[in-house]
Amino acid sequence: MAKQLIISVSREFGSGGHEIAEILAKRFDIPIYDSNLLEEIANSKNLDADTMEKYDEKPKNVLLSRRVRGYSNSLSEVLAQMQFDYIRELANKGESFVIVGRCAETVLKNHEALVSIFVLADMESKIARVSKHNEISRSEAEAMIIMQNKKRKMYHNRYCEGKWGDSRNYDVCINSAGLGVERTANVLESYIKERVLLREE
Repeated sequence: MAKQLIISVSREFGSGGHEIAEILAKRFDIPIYDSNLLEEIANSKNLDADTMEKYDEKPKNVLLSRRVRGYSNSLSEVLAQMQFDYIRELANKGESFVIVGRCAETVLKNHEALVSIFVLADMESKIARVSKHNEISRSEAEAMIIMQNKKRKMYHNRYCEGKWGDSRNYDVCINSAGLGVERTANVLESYIKERVLLREE
């Protein structure tokens, strides 16, 4: 598309947020960055993507971390900052993209091309989705959801002033359970198109 567009999608585990992000990327014909962001950074800096992935979106271990002259020895913190810098670099070059997680709604806050989204769902819907997708029991799915969302919350709140999932930090917060993934993507697509039109007026 002619005008720069950046869509950040934060999501609760099991809400279908990643699938919605993929749908939006296809409909607007722009690249999507999630774990593949690590490969981009690894290639540009000649680093090992597999090693980086172990520390991706992980809260730092306070007991094993310290700062010397402003620099951190925490690999998770160093990796997070590398990703934030790379996202800013993409945005500043005028590129359009969808970014999943990575605190992008905060990293790119006030960027005119940014539309920030948070996707949530009720617990029953998330359990059904995770249980089916991973072929696990209801109790296992619920435990996985609680654990993954706790990790996401800790990671986000470590690097951002605003709290993870707080509606005041996003342009749109939407419950995907009400409409399902495809129709939720339809609603978001309409909203994003209106935002693009507004910028062109």
